[in-house]
Amino acid sequence: MSNLHDSADRYGLVTRLLHWNMAILLGWQFVTVIAHTAMEDSGLDKLLWSTHKPTGLLLMILVLIRLVWAVASHSRRPAAISLMAKLGHASLYVLMFVIPFVALLRQYGSGREFVAFGMTLMPGFSDGKIRWMIEPANLLHGNLGWLLLVLVIGHVVMAFVHRRLGGEDVLARMIGR
Repeated sequence: MSNLHDSADRYGLVTRLLHWNMAILLGWQFVTVIAHTAMEDSGLDKLLWSTHKPTGLLLMILVLIRLVWAVASHSRRPAAISLMAKLGHASLYVLMFVIPFVALLRQYGSGREFVAFGMTLMPGFSDGKIRWMIEPANLLHGNLGWLLLVLVIGHVVMAFVHRRLGGEDVLARMIGR
């Protein structure tokens, strides 16, 4: 079996690349939100915040690719160490999809144009806002984002707990050793 594919002992190159690139992009998203929250309207906020929506879209696409890859690789992957690990990972996947999805709903409902990576993805309109798209997204996007941050921190902490306190070294699976 090639290094590209997952095995019972470790994750393959494709899974690891998706995981670590998504981790970097998620980290970037949280940096943009913290800068926007703490330094609104500053030069740094304007620079960083302009990347938030395109990065969110990229993350959503990567989540979909990662889900397809995980399903295709399901029989080869390392087994989850517990039901809690399964539920935690499922929660991370759901949030990583739902958060940008509700943001896209809000974007469309607002009637504003959405351009990412030089492509117009939503042309915008001037016929009035679509409230049923905007209001749930306003309520959910940020709150679910903070929940995701808590779960990501928990995910990282548990990887180190398992590495240091015995049991199975799950971090080694994702590092590639």
